[in-house]
Amino acid sequence: MTRVVPVVDLFAGPGGLAEGFSACQRRDGRRRYQIALSIERDPVAHRTLRLRAFLHKFVTGFPAEYYDFLNGVIPEEPDWAKLYPKRWAVACNETRRLELGSYEASSFLRKRIAQIRSEHGGRTVLLGGPPCQAYSVIGRSRNAGNAEYNADEDDRQSLYKEYVRVLRQLRPAVAVMENVRGMISAELNGKRIFPEVMRCLQHAGGVDEYRLFALASRSEPEFWRDGLQPEEFLVHAEEHGVPQTRQRVFVICVRRDVAEVLAEEHLPRLEPDYDTIPLKDIIGMMPRLRSRLSQGDDPGSWQDAVRAAHAFVAVNQPTMSNSEAARFRRALARALTTANGSPLPSRNARGRTFLPAGCPQDLREWIFDEQLRTLPNNEARAHMAKDLARYLFASAFGCAFRRSPKTCDFPEALWPDHANWRTGHFNDRYRVQLGDRPSTTVTSHLSKDGHYFIHPDPGQCRSLTVREVARLQTFPDNYFFHGTRTHQYVQVGNAVPPFLAHQIARALSNVLDRHDRVSTGRSRVSVSSRRQFATNTRQPTLVAMERP
Repeated sequence: MTRVVPVVDLFAGPGGLAEGFSACQRRDGRRRYQIALSIERDPVAHRTLRLRAFLHKFVTGFPAEYYDFLNGVIPEEPDWAKLYPKRWAVACNETRRLELGSYEASSFLRKRIAQIRSEHGGRTVLLGGPPCQAYSVIGRSRNAGNAEYNADEDDRQSLYKEYVRVLRQLRPAVAVMENVRGMISAELNGKRIFPEVMRCLQHAGGVDEYRLFALASRSEPEFWRDGLQPEEFLVHAEEHGVPQTRQRVFVICVRRDVAEVLAEEHLPRLEPDYDTIPLKDIIGMMPRLRSRLSQGDDPGSWQDAVRAAHAFVAVNQPTMSNSEAARFRRALARALTTANGSPLPSRNARGRTFLPAGCPQDLREWIFDEQLRTLPNNEARAHMAKDLARYLFASAFGCAFRRSPKTCDFPEALWPDHANWRTGHFNDRYRVQLGDRPSTTVTSHLSKDGHYFIHPDPGQCRSLTVREVARLQTFPDNYFFHGTRTHQYVQVGNAVPPFLAHQIARALSNVLDRHDRVSTGRSRVSVSSRRQFATNTRQPTLVAMERP
């Protein structure tokens, strides 16, 4: 029987990659992978990671106390160490809060990796996405405006070396490195980083020790040494059931002895099997919420603010055709109906947790949990009253023109008091997400403000909640994020979509299955050879003993 494959997860964040691998099953329903170790430095993300690791110790379903907590039956998270001490202890041992590169982390990893290798040999998997802020295009653009920032002195540029160091120590059969698209064009000391990263991965543990495969390459070469270009390591998440336009670099490292036995059908590949999934199929059936007001918040004040925003936008409409004007007016009417109706809650809305039939069934089953009566981490953030008018304008504009407005589309009466508004550098400062398209890329910048993720429903007049962007990132609804709302946005924005990670886990399963079959065959041949050798060497001795 095929054994479970141990996984080591570095720079784990809240556990997006680990979630996808943990859920991967073999044909007999047993788990394909088991997380042996996860490392994360951020204390809040580590709490989220540890809780999820603990929940995965319940093979037949999460404990009832967890659903009581999510559904608001009990006000605070239970003390898991008291309720389930053995499972909690295992989860604490599995998930460690360490900063890779520190003496403490290096010392711990040497011992733990030696233990994993002694128990499992090289039949392991390594995961990880070194922090991307130094590589991301947005981060580099932001740093360009900082006269004191020096990219060559940014330690985050070299964190991939910590991943390579663990790769060299663990020598797993397969490794997955993930990063932002900007890694391809990032430079250090005037040289592109990506070729150097690939060189380090390829030769980790010896010359040509690993072959580097591109999951979604559409060209003939299969791995880096045979001519793949950096751009071919980009995976477009929207082609694989993720309802957002998200491009990320994924490098699949296959140890040389494993790669040499792979046939064409075993190569790690992701086929674009999904049509693009529009935002409305993911969050369109969620409970309607109102935003909160940053000052003097209560339901009545919010309704007054929306009515004022409606009157303001109605007399500051853009130039448009008759059909566009009709759609614009209908959108404004929805906002007015909401403002004049029963007040919407801003949090703890019950019901409407399901996804519509238009959403692919496997994604629905991945996200939806029938035991939830309310969705966790689903609280609207507070906005200034002036921003409600801009949000209303943006959502109505999106309904009318089927696109998000640019700065030049806003009437001057709605311009914010920003010095850079006229420069064009922030042309989509207020961006509405469109219901009939995948969302734009979910990023950790959501923790700063919600201007880039305005809800498409004019009646709600708000930015997206943590739970809504978590759905866009394909986190299951029962995935709880610890920390303040700011911490939660950061965790979700930095994560690998678990549904995409799950597909990568399945693709790598074929590689490991092939390796297991070949290894088993070699083992049988080796045993047979040893028996034959033993027989041949024993025969002369037996004959000699029979002589008088």
